Amino acid sequence: MASVIRLSYYKRLFLVLLAFLWSMVLCFVGFQYMREKRYKSELLNGRLQLYNSRLLEKLERGLPYDTIAGGRHPYEGLRISVVTLSGDVVYDNMLFCDSLDNHRLRPEVAGALKSGSGYHIGRRSASDGRVYFYSATQGDGFVVRTAVPYSASLHELLRADLAFIGLVVLIALAISISGFFVARRLGGNIERLDRFASKAERGEPFDDDRGFPDDELGSISNHIVSLYEQWQQTVKDRDAAHRDAMRREQEKIGIKRQLTDNMNHELKTPVAAMQVCLETLLSGIDLSHERRQELIERCYIHNGRLMRLLGDVSLITRMEDGGHLIGKEPVVVNDIVEEIARELAIMPEEERMMFHVRFDEPVVIYGNMSLIVSVFRNLTENAIAYSGGRNIYVSLLENDDDRCTICFEDDGCGVGQEHLPRLFERFYRVDKGRSRRMGGTGLGLAIVKHAVRFHGGVITVANRPGGGLRFEFSLMKR
Repeated sequence: MASVIRLSYYKRLFLVLLAFLWSMVLCFVGFQYMREKRYKSELLNGRLQLYNSRLLEKLERGLPYDTIAGGRHPYEGLRISVVTLSGDVVYDNMLFCDSLDNHRLRPEVAGALKSGSGYHIGRRSASDGRVYFYSATQGDGFVVRTAVPYSASLHELLRADLAFIGLVVLIALAISISGFFVARRLGGNIERLDRFASKAERGEPFDDDRGFPDDELGSISNHIVSLYEQWQQTVKDRDAAHRDAMRREQEKIGIKRQLTDNMNHELKTPVAAMQVCLETLLSGIDLSHERRQELIERCYIHNGRLMRLLGDVSLITRMEDGGHLIGKEPVVVNDIVEEIARELAIMPEEERMMFHVRFDEPVVIYGNMSLIVSVFRNLTENAIAYSGGRNIYVSLLENDDDRCTICFEDDGCGVGQEHLPRLFERFYRVDKGRSRRMGGTGLGLAIVKHAVRFHGGVITVANRPGGGLRFEFSLMKR
């Protein structure tokens, strides 16, 4: 197998700089050439336009076609044509008009008919096969066209200034030679750094006694070599620190696991204790009816709250750690919203909020039914419990093949601006005392956030201008 030839760094650097420089030179020379050619072409066209105007003046005085083309011409071999506005050639000083086709679509004639004058550079004539420079001018009922054949004199007139191009090329050559020496000097230092990096990778000492240049690159190189020597002396300390960090990380994992176990124990113990208390009270302990009822209701309320808390914690943990195990199926979001609307309609009037739905089309996503239900149910319960408003508005903002965007609003009191960034945090409460009295677990909006994220979307919250909160979230359909 043939070995691959690898150029040194400074050669590759020089070739890149060379390609960049000569690309700029070629672009500049090409631009200058085109600009100069255009300028000279417009200058030639200007002269022909003056001559065309004089011919038009003769035509307007009624002189015969043969007489207007007589006399001295500004250029040798000048061809003169008179064309009607419909494109028919009525006079040509070199060819018979019967042999000429309609000229309306000739570029210079079309330009004259459109703007009064036009020209075209270097087109071969379909009539006599010669290459001409054409210039046309429109007059009263006619278009006069003159054509200068491409002779040696015309080529000389339109040719770009080669002296200027030569000067640019010489300057580019001088810059290229200077760039070679600069690239070789810079590349040599970088190649030494490359050799140092190879030795450092293998853990070998750097035995190059030559100093680096007294510039920024040399200063950086000397610092790197010095740091490498210091690094070799600290390898053992680094390994020891790494082992110590791993031990501390394992301790943190153990503490986290213990904390989780303790939290589960602390939650389950009062639930079991309250259950026993309820059973004891209901078994017939000698207490007054009012006292017994009070204890029963208190235990039952706290028991229900702790059970909801356990359920919420379990749901969030399941979404975080076992999201891939949660099943998905086609879910019609419209049905979920309508079901919640029906539930609100049968609630007591003092606890009810008006549920306004604006879904203009069916919305079907491939997701988990219970999680999507939890999104709308938690937002609804949050609005009923804390907003103090009377209306809930659910509207479909966007619905395409990939995702849908839904807006959930209430007309309540909203929250302080400082609370908005933290509303989705676990156990965060705007009004801690009121939240506990209402029986909330502090996990409702956290569940909403995780459920939306599980379905590939994002959720945002803001205060409505007219009061209340506005939640806007998206759900991926696939």
